[in-house]
Amino acid sequence: MAEGLVTLILAATRDELLLFAATGFAIGGLDDLIVDIIWLVRRGWRRVFVYSRHVRASADALASPRHPGAIAVFIPAWDEHEVIGDMLRHALSCWDSHNATLYVGCYPNDPQTVAAVQGLSDERIRLVICAHNGPTTKADCLNTLYRAMSEDEAWQGHRFKAVLLHDAEDLVHRDELGVCDTLIERFALIQFPVLPFPTTASPWISGHYLDEFAEAHSRDMVVREAIGASLPSAGVGCAVRRMALAAIAHDYEGRPFPDDSLTEDYELGLRLGELGASAAFVRIRESGGTQLVATRAHFPETLKTAVRQKARWTIGIALAGWDRMGWHGNWLESWMRLRDRRAPFSAIVLLAGYGALVLAAILWLMGVKMMTLGPALGWLLLMNAVLLLWRLVVRCVCVWRHYGWQQGLLSLPRMVISNIVAMMAARLAVVGYLRMLREGQMRWDKTEHRSPLERTK
Repeated sequence: MAEGLVTLILAATRDELLLFAATGFAIGGLDDLIVDIIWLVRRGWRRVFVYSRHVRASADALASPRHPGAIAVFIPAWDEHEVIGDMLRHALSCWDSHNATLYVGCYPNDPQTVAAVQGLSDERIRLVICAHNGPTTKADCLNTLYRAMSEDEAWQGHRFKAVLLHDAEDLVHRDELGVCDTLIERFALIQFPVLPFPTTASPWISGHYLDEFAEAHSRDMVVREAIGASLPSAGVGCAVRRMALAAIAHDYEGRPFPDDSLTEDYELGLRLGELGASAAFVRIRESGGTQLVATRAHFPETLKTAVRQKARWTIGIALAGWDRMGWHGNWLESWMRLRDRRAPFSAIVLLAGYGALVLAAILWLMGVKMMTLGPALGWLLLMNAVLLLWRLVVRCVCVWRHYGWQQGLLSLPRMVISNIVAMMAARLAVVGYLRMLREGQMRWDKTEHRSPLERTK
């Protein structure tokens, strides 16, 4: 009797979880399919009507800027003494012929990072010490750099043309400043692709970042630009026209970056969009080569650090970002913001789907027959299977284009890793968000970084 009741409860739970997950997967899958269709139509149109008449753009084929100007590079650095030196040396060597000043923000209670920056005696480096001990927030550090830049401009009597954002672990591209100098005259914000380094030390955890960025920066950002939605900054490889940054600072008491945000880069792009500023996602080939002008960096290699990073992104974009940014613009903009904020719901759907699989396996081991699918649920599951197959193909193609066929094939099983990290990050994000609401403050919860020059390990 008791055993039969337990079996009945397990079977009912399995059925409910399956129905909920199938419905959620269908909604998300159709949403992604619409984005895929827009992306493919755009690619086809450009191939037929643009690239049939014009050579694909490259950095060396761009016209020279009409009004060449100096560019300020903002690099916030808290506890980055192990990587900041390599990053700065590489950037200075890449940009030797460009008029740029690298503003590096450090903290008084982080003497090792300060010493690492001071050890590079180059007049193009401007060390800025924050007023408070760290870590505060990355946005607070960026605002300190903005104030230092403004003071320098007042003293020197001229303004920078643009501000370029980078992190202390980035491997910058030699053509980045040249492309920025030209295109920032047409667009208030330009975002270069971000391409994580593949690593043999963590082919699954770190490797899943390859898949997600390859898809997001091949498809999602391209579609956002095509439909006229705002482009969220990735926080690295992102340049903002100086006057556009000043406009935001004017509206927010001299602080263009919101001090109380965990994803100030994401909000920057949305705020510029709300002001009607133009933006472009720039996929352009390097001078004399076939590679993209892009920012490259190592990403977290352990499950713990990956979950922490994804949880921070989820809080900043999907939870606190909803509170802070709300819903603005037309329905296309709202659609993109809804996609940005669906991570917690997607995690719940994934959890329900995996739960249904586990219960189905348990019931099978108990000798319980599989449930009889009704016509509606059967068609729903079939549609989900087709959408999943399509999703895997799109991801594989995107990764293949950037990293080769081996990584493209690895992206297929790595989708399970992405799902596991997403579910764990969603739980941690909810806990962190509730704690943030209770305490009313945030802290720079950064992950450990590897030198950008360690490219083969």
